[in-house]
Formats: sequence, C-alpha cells, structure tokens
Amino acid sequence: MNPNEQDAARLGRELYGLDATARALPGELDANFRLTAADGDEYVLKIMHPDRERALIEMQCRALAHLAAEEPGLRLPSVIPNLRGEAIAAVESPDGVRRLVWMLRYLPGRLMARTNPHRPEMLFSLGSLLGRLDACLAGFSHPAALRQMKWDLANVLWTRDHLRHIADPVRRALAEGVIDEYERRALPMLSGLRKSVIHNDANDYNVLVGDPIDGAREVVGLIDFGDVLHTCTVFEVAIAAAYAALDKPDPLAAAAQVIAGYHSRNALEEREIDLLALLIRTRLAVSVINSAWMKSLDPDDPYIVVSERPAWEALETLDALPPRLAQIRLRHACGLPPVAKHGAIVDWLRRQAGQFDAVIEPDPRATPTPVLDLSVGSLLLGADPAAFETAALSETIFREMARAGAAIAVGRYDEARALYLTPAFGAGHETEARRTIHLGIDLFAVAGTPVFAPLAGTVRCVANNDARLDYGPLIILAHKTDDGDEFFTLYGHLSEDSLTTVAVGQAVAPGQRIGRIGAPPTNGDWPPHLHFQIILDLLELDRDFPGVAYADQREVWKSLSPDPNLILEIPAERFPAPAPTLAETLASRRKHLGHNLSISYREPLKIVRGWKQYLYDDAGRAYLDVYNNVPLVGHSHPRVVRAVQQQMALLNTNTRYLHDNLTRYAERLTARMPAPLRVCYFLNSASEANELALRLARTHTGNHDIIVLDAAYHGHTNALIDISPYKFNGPGGGGRRPWVHVAPVADDYRGPYKRDDPEAGRKYADHVAEIIREIGEGGFAAFIAETLPSVGGQIVFPPGYLAEVYRHVRQAGGLCIADEVQVGFGRLGAHFWGFESQAVVPDIVVLGKPIGNAHPLAAVVTTPDIAASFHNGMEFFSTFGGNPVSCAAGLAVLDVMDEERLQQNALAVGNLLLREFRELMKTHLVIGDVRGSGLFLGLELVRNRETREPGEAEASYMVNRLRERGILAGTDGPHHNVIKLRPPLVFTESDALFLTGTMRRILEEDALRD
Repeated sequence: MNPNEQDAARLGRELYGLDATARALPGELDANFRLTAADGDEYVLKIMHPDRERALIEMQCRALAHLAAEEPGLRLPSVIPNLRGEAIAAVESPDGVRRLVWMLRYLPGRLMARTNPHRPEMLFSLGSLLGRLDACLAGFSHPAALRQMKWDLANVLWTRDHLRHIADPVRRALAEGVIDEYERRALPMLSGLRKSVIHNDANDYNVLVGDPIDGAREVVGLIDFGDVLHTCTVFEVAIAAAYAALDKPDPLAAAAQVIAGYHSRNALEEREIDLLALLIRTRLAVSVINSAWMKSLDPDDPYIVVSERPAWEALETLDALPPRLAQIRLRHACGLPPVAKHGAIVDWLRRQAGQFDAVIEPDPRATPTPVLDLSVGSLLLGADPAAFETAALSETIFREMARAGAAIAVGRYDEARALYLTPAFGAGHETEARRTIHLGIDLFAVAGTPVFAPLAGTVRCVANNDARLDYGPLIILAHKTDDGDEFFTLYGHLSEDSLTTVAVGQAVAPGQRIGRIGAPPTNGDWPPHLHFQIILDLLELDRDFPGVAYADQREVWKSLSPDPNLILEIPAERFPAPAPTLAETLASRRKHLGHNLSISYREPLKIVRGWKQYLYDDAGRAYLDVYNNVPLVGHSHPRVVRAVQQQMALLNTNTRYLHDNLTRYAERLTARMPAPLRVCYFLNSASEANELALRLARTHTGNHDIIVLDAAYHGHTNALIDISPYKFNGPGGGGRRPWVHVAPVADDYRGPYKRDDPEAGRKYADHVAEIIREIGEGGFAAFIAETLPSVGGQIVFPPGYLAEVYRHVRQAGGLCIADEVQVGFGRLGAHFWGFESQAVVPDIVVLGKPIGNAHPLAAVVTTPDIAASFHNGMEFFSTFGGNPVSCAAGLAVLDVMDEERLQQNALAVGNLLLREFRELMKTHLVIGDVRGSGLFLGLELVRNRETREPGEAEASYMVNRLRERGILAGTDGPHHNVIKLRPPLVFTESDALFLTGTMRRILEEDALRD
C-alpha cells in the first residue's frame, strides 16, 4: 500500500515534530510530499520505495552536505535531521512494509517544465549551475556512486535488446543508427575521458527557475539527486542539453546554450566537446527506446512516456543535421574555432596572395568594380523588400555599372539581405527569421561572361540547383593546401552549358575556363552574376551547401565559408567600411547620447528599413509594427515619399514667401474640421503645437491657469512637462506648478465610476466643475486633454463626459483644447477626429507628426476669433513650420487616406481585433479590460480581476515575448500595464489574426498568471 498524505503528515509529526499539512508530489517510484508547517516553513518528506538501498540515500545526503560546504552559493536542497539527529529513519507501514524516510528543506522556485519559453539566458544559467556543481563534485566520492544503472551513458548497449518495442520501422532504424554510431565512435573514447560524480538527471522537472514574468530568467535551483553516479563528467551536460532540446524549434541552439554555460564554469576538453552532439542524440535515443519498452510493460503509465513525443521530434531534427555541423556549432558555443582547420587554410590563402588567376575577365582586381549595397537598408532594392523582381534589380545593377563605366560590379560578402524570399530561405509568416547573410561574393557581369578556376583543383560537383537552393547551375572545385588541408570553391548561377564544360573528378588547372555566367531564368532566376564562395568543409552537403545563412548562426557559417576576397583579391579600399554591429551602435549611443533617451525592449532592435506595416532589422528580419502611430498611412508610403522627393528637389523654404502647398494644405485640412475651426498654424512637432495652443488660450483669455487630466502627456518642452502629470509626477519631474490643476482621468475601468454607471461621464465631469469653482474669479485659460488619452492608458471616455466638461469650461470663460496627436486623422475608424466620438467641437485642435506620415509636420487649428486675439503685434514664426516639403507630405497623406479608404479599413480591422481580444479575455484572466476604437486599442493586464491589481510585469513580459515572435507593441498607462496598439492604418485583417493568434499562444504556452 502506497503512503498517502495523511501518512506523510503523521510521519512529519512523529519523526520531525512538525505540525504540518502534506501534499503529494510526483515521483516515479518513491512517495514524495510537500509539508507546510504552521510557521510557513516548507519541507519535502521522502518515503522511499521498499527496494531502495540505504547506501544510495546516504550518498545523496553526503553529496548535498559536501556541496553545501564547498559551494554554498549553489541553491540545492538541504537535509533536515529528524528528532533523533538522524538523516534517515526506518519506519514500518501499517501493511508491515519497511521503508526509509528522510526530509529535505523545500526549495522554492518554478519548475522549468512549467515555464515557457526556455530563453537562452535561462539555458545558459542551467549549464552554469551544473558546471559549478560538477567542479565541486570532482572532489567528492562515495562507494554507492560506483553503481550500474540504465541511465548511465557509459552503459547504453542494453537498449539493443529493446529496439524491437519501437513499432515504427523508420524510427526504429533511426534509434538503432544512433546506438551503432555511439558504439563505433564514442564507446572507444570513454576510457580516456574525465570521470567524476555527477547529478545525472538535470531534466526540466528537476530544475527550478525564477518567474520570468517578474523578470527572473535564470535557473535558481536543482533538486532530486536520486540518479547521482560516478561516470564520465561530460555526460552531465550532454543529459541536460538533451532535455533542453525538447520542444525547441532549433534543438541544437538550445543545447548549445546549456553547453556554453557549463563550459564557462567547468571547462570542457576539446575531445569532450567533439563528442557532445553524438552524446545528446544517444541520450535521446535511450529515452525513446526505454519509453517503448516501458509502454510494452505498462501502457497506461503516463509518467513513463512524459517526454516521448518531444524526444522523438528532437532526435529526428538533430539527425537531419549534417553531423559535423552539429559538432561545429557546439565548438563555437564553447569559444573554440568552429572549424578547426580554419586558421591554417586562411593563413595559407593569404600566403598565396598575388598567385591566383582571375575568376572572370576583365580581372576585377585591375578594372573598375563598383561595390553594390544590396543590404537590408539599401535603396537599390526598391521601397518594398518583399517585391523583389529579377528584371528590375538587373536593370538597377547594370545602370550602376554603366554609370561607373564598369563591366563588373561586386555584391558583398557577409551582407544581410532582405531579397531571399523563396521557401528555401525560410518558411512561415513574414516575421519568421530567414536566411539573409550572404556567404559569397557576387560578381555581376553580362550573361555569357567566361568563368575560370583561380587555382588548381579537382571537380567535386557539377549540378543544376534551380529547384533546390536557388543556385541554378553550379560547379564545386576541391583544392588542397601544401599541408594537405582540403577546401573548396563554389561557382553558382552559371549557364546551363557550363554543366558540360567539366566533369566530376576532372583535374582543373589555374586559369582554365570551367563555365560561363548564366542568364535568368535558367541561372536560378537571378540577375546575371557569378556567386563565388570558399568552403572549408562541405559537410557532405555538396550541391546543397548554403550560400546564405541565418543571422543567429552567422559566425559559424563564416568560419565554414571565409571571405572569398582571399582569392579574388579585389582591392580592399573599394569596399565601404562595414556597418556598425548592433552592439557597436548601442555602445556608441550610450557614449554620445543622454542616458535617459530610452530604448524599447529588453533586447534592443536596430531598425534599418520600414515598409507599410513592417519594420526590418539590420539582419533582415521583418517585424509587424502594431505600436507606431506616426507613420499613419504606412512606413515609407511611396505616394508620400514621392511627394517629398519632388518638392525637395524643387524648393524648401519658410512661410515668409508665398507658396501654394501651404494654402492648399490649410484649405484641405480645415475642410475636414467642423465650423468654426478654420484657421491654421503649422509647426514641426506636436510639442511645438501644444506650446502654441497654450499661448493662444492664454492670450485670448488673459488668464494663465490650465486644467489637465491626471496621467496626461502633452510634450517634452518645459511648458508642456509642467502640464503633463505623467512627467511632473514622475522621477525628476519636480512636481505640480500652482497654476496647473489636475482632474481625475475619466477611466471607467479603473476609476471610481465604472462602465456600468450611466452617469459616469457626468460624475467625472463634476470633478472638473469642482476645480473651476476652486479656481474662482481669477479664472483660467484652458482645459486640455487628449480626446482619448493614450499615454494615460488608451482610455475611452464614458459617453457625455467631454460635452459636460466643455460646458463647465466655457461657462467659466475658459477654452477647450483637444490634443488629437494620437487619435485624429481616421485612426478611430468610426470618426475622423477623436472629439467627434464625444459629439463636441473644441476651440483649439492640436495635430502632430502622423499627419505628415512621420515627416516633421504639426498643426494647430482654431477659430477666427481666437486667431484674431493672437494677432496682437508679436509676430508668430516657425522657420520650417509649414514649409513646402512638409505640406507636400501632408497633402499626400490626405490623398492616400481617401484613395485607400484607410479610415474604413481602421474600422473593419479594429472591430475584428476587438472581437478576437474579447474572446481571449473569456479564457485568460490576466486580461482585465479590452477597449478602444478602430486602430486605437488597449489591453489592460491585471494580476487579479476582482482587485484589478495592475499587471505591469505581465504587460512588459507580453510585449517582449511579442517582440521575440516578430511583433512590436508597447505599454503605457499610469501603471505601465496597458498594452497599446496603434499600428499604421494599412494594418490588415490577416495582420490582426496573426497578432491575436500569437498573443493566444503566448498566453497559453507561458501560462501568463492563469
């Protein structure tokens, strides 16, 4: 009879004097219970299986004591002696079965198995902890550690007898192949490897982590030392890496993080590192074979097969990798040269400088060769990086060549490009990472240009890859250094007749013609060019060796394919200096810019291109922008770009000269406004516009005081910080000025009057009326508010609120200023202006950069009477406010809004988003509220729906997880717990479903407080 929770509580009292409640914990053979004492202290009581040997428990106790003494910084369980001072007691259960009982102090933390995602830093910290652990255990020994067990990676051949239990013949063959390789390659090496006592079971149910939602992203502890064993030290990290590989899209990358962390604390020997990839696959194979065997004995035991599915998936993914590639990536993770012979071959190539023949004629070394910029940020690609066309790019490239008087142009090595669009370079949504890093040098020349071998070699491969990796016809030559190190050169995008020029195995002399440059579409459908690449290890891929790599594997593939200019020898001065890396840009920013200039996201982005609703980083990855309201009609809209370019080429000057763009734009803008808003002032930014709005109100009324809403933000100048509680109540804000009066924001979710109160709008407005009464006869200038506060938390005022506020303000002689920077211009869908949603007409309206689609353009629109008061003898002038170029941008934005029906799109897509988010809200309690209109939406996250405790950490966690998945969002609100969504108005229904689907997966997989 198995012990139950009542038995555990009784033993806690009898053996340890604890008055505690007991809760069963999972266990394969032993009975484990979590005891919670009256004082809140927690323990784990372990009632062992009757067959468990005492020596094994004693070994665990001594190992934990050794670790506590030698490495007190490690968070590990500690043994609690019983009332008799013993670590272990023997008890007899009611059925007469004798069991050993011992207790550990409970180690708080969250099981890694129940934590998503397993971020790189978390996996690295797991490896680091194990490295520290094993470095300490190297000085520990115990006779019981010298035992035989099936989970010892030195003893895996027992699995051969159970391969028959794997029903699928393909999978059976896979597992058997791994065991065969282990026996052939690893087993003979084991005797020469380091030996020590290891934990031997760092699976994610034995690893504790901090709560990633609260910012803790590291391993905080390790439990269950029941599999402790004396064996090869490297098995520790191989086992942990095998578990870390489960349920990962790139299992090798996950394993590499664990190994890198381990190596940082307990340096691995090179021979250990070179075995690790095989050892990881071996542990996975042992796991699936054991699961198949155990299922045959007890098909209904879920514990047996808990990791069977992900183990098979990881094993199949790893088995599909070239074996040496896995080894190379793990060497790189440990700081070793990924390709061991890299240095020797590169040094040999450098010593041969001046002895290589030209690859094409005319010789690029001795003729003008413009170096093209085909990077993500290049204008040569056109505005839309997803609209690559061979003919258009060919025309552009050859036009550049003609301008330079050159027969050849160069495409750079190690360049991040955004033009690799076919499934061969990456599948899935546009935001998924793609292979973008170019591993060769392109030599653009007319089709038919002869291609020559630059040095002696042998033909290794001749193939047409048109339907494979996009090379078109290609040839690979094999070469050897004087020391016998083999390397290869690849020639891609050749003509079809090149395939008959040479044959596999044929010796090739320096300068021998081996083919010709091909033409589209038979050259892989690219502009005519030679793709030339050096390869140090073909990894048995031959024709499938990639010419483009993923950015996160950049250094590994560059080690495999060093700079082809080692052979081409194009003068270095022709190449522009490489763009600063993200790290270099970040370092320069920190050195030269004020440190209070914030950066979005835990992992900063270096953005180099924008198009429609997408932003592109320096590695070519696309990000769906659901945050940036400024490019109203889409990033880099060609209509706006063209208008700005054309006007800039003609004239840009100030408003002291007459220009029709200024008056045309004023006419069209005021035509969108209700009467009597008919007079415009143009400026460069919303901060300038809000400053001017205050001046207008103060001049017109003769009063100085301003009424604002709590948590409001209106700009970054001194005057605007003074009326922005979001700033003046924050760090460094200096507090409220006596002439600023703050009314509570009309937040019907978090404020005192809730959404179900039909009088909420009037009640919130009464607070403004009370402030007006307190101001008294001295009067005030204006009430200013965003008509839907954005920084305040994407607030939608209750019905009637602004109508009542405006009534109170005007009765007291004040003016009403509507800050429409965030919500004007059709963003709300149902209305062109935010104030229309409250059925009011302001006295002054402030507009900002969205009206110029990110061009510096802002406006203040007011009445003729207010404008007349401001015409008081002092000239108003803004040098670039309303300049012809900015007005051209503004006119183009108005055209696009109408022609592309973007207000209507905002309404339709916004309604879809609201429906989807409200469905999510039904099943995920962390979403406290969903609100907004059109493409101005807010999701308020809470820790408790009843108390509405703000979920600031949850909101931050969500936007950083979205960023990892290729979606850019942000947070705002007084508690920073509102996810604000304000995408460009070209946002589509497909984008909306991708956003909500991604959020659903994060909420479900990461168990975000639910």
